[in-house]
Amino acid sequence: MESAMSLTDALHELDRRQQERPRIGFIAAVIKKFSDDQAGQLAALISYYAFVSLFPLLLVFVTVLGFVLQGDPDEQRRILNGTLGQFPILRDQLKLHSLSGSALALAVGIAFALLAGVGVTNAAQNAFNRIWNVPFKHRPNFIFIRLRGLGMLGILGAQAIVSTVAAGFVGSASHAPLAVAGGIVVALAFNVALFMTAFKLLPALDVAWRDLLPGVIVATIGWQLLQHLGGFYIDHELKRTGPLYGFFALVLGLLAWLYVGAQLTLFAAEINVVKARRLWPRSFFSDDLLTADKRALTASAEVEERVHDEDVEVSFQRQDK
Repeated sequence: MESAMSLTDALHELDRRQQERPRIGFIAAVIKKFSDDQAGQLAALISYYAFVSLFPLLLVFVTVLGFVLQGDPDEQRRILNGTLGQFPILRDQLKLHSLSGSALALAVGIAFALLAGVGVTNAAQNAFNRIWNVPFKHRPNFIFIRLRGLGMLGILGAQAIVSTVAAGFVGSASHAPLAVAGGIVVALAFNVALFMTAFKLLPALDVAWRDLLPGVIVATIGWQLLQHLGGFYIDHELKRTGPLYGFFALVLGLLAWLYVGAQLTLFAAEINVVKARRLWPRSFFSDDLLTADKRALTASAEVEERVHDEDVEVSFQRQDK
């Protein structure tokens, strides 16, 4: 009994200390909100839709690239090698397979790829609306959210293609250190623009551009590191496996890569929300709520407002600290 009490006292003391240190308290508040929003489950849903749609979308891209650069195989190979470096888990598989046949077959493939891609944007919109505590009554309806998702898929897809092609062209044009560094810089610049656009468009509310920058920087650097880790996994693990194990390793590796990437993106979005709304310091104990805790809990409860005539009111019995 005494050991349990001492452990509780120690945890309360640790909680008090993180509240007194702004930087540590900020990180703790981001982690707390990430947990409160069940962002891990939201990331799992995004990664599922991304798993279903990523291969057909990239397969269509590889095929279109083959049509466009049909007369220049060297240029096609150079851009393709650099582009697939942005998606290391699928790199070797996409080099082996591409859509072939008539333009009609390609059009059908594009249609199915877009249908799967809309699932990703819908899941991402739901996640960002949850993170920003947008009430259901202010979110797009069943039809408009899909039309909005299709538009965002086109915008973000175009930016992603430009980013990967540009980075691939610069990075694969030469093995010289300057060219490699140029490819990294180009990829980082385009990824900043890509994440800035995504973080601006996904939530159904107007967020100032300056409030998006911290999370965008974290997401950009994190994704760059994740791509390098994926490439390391391919080069040092998958290439040494047999066909059967290699297939399962590819599937599990891709799912894990997408899930970590989705969690990283949502964590970066949580950084923006906590900073923009000053939701720190937070307490990790429900019997010792701070002002930031009450603001966060109130916003979370108001998410459940589903019609315009519905207003959720939140009250706390204890006074603010």
